[in-house]
Amino acid sequence: MTVISSTKNLEALSFTLVTEFDADVKRVWQLWEDPRQLERWWGPPTWPATFEQLDFQPGGNAAYYMTGPDGTKARGWWRFTSIQAPNRLELDDGFADENGEHVEAVGITRMVVLLEDIDDRTRMTVHSTFESEEQMQQMVDMGMEEGMKEAAGQIDALLAEHSHA
Repeated sequence: MTVISSTKNLEALSFTLVTEFDADVKRVWQLWEDPRQLERWWGPPTWPATFEQLDFQPGGNAAYYMTGPDGTKARGWWRFTSIQAPNRLELDDGFADENGEHVEAVGITRMVVLLEDIDDRTRMTVHSTFESEEQMQQMVDMGMEEGMKEAAGQIDALLAEHSHA
């Protein structure tokens, strides 16, 4: 995987991660629609994800948790707002409590994922937009940028496994 760029823009309240993979767009799209593949890379290596629900359709929801090295569970949720397979995915992303209820205090991050064919490779752009500077700073302080890079860094091994299947 090649990380092309990782950009924080405080004025636009956004964070954008651009990566490229040696796989076609349809193959990279599967990493989002299949919960078992999503678990293999969503979340950095030290905080692996478990998806308890993934209703991959517009209006559908996902519920997941990431387990830290000490056993701590950080819960999250997604609401899919638009799915245009295999090139564009839009979702709202937020935190959840131990009962799976949305934690409103943290706010919602809006994510847009774009997959583009670039010379037999796939460029994946993940663009996140925040509600406020405070929310964005809180995410940065929690290690979101480094975590996203580490998470995306796990994708090549997953793609390599399935290309030989």
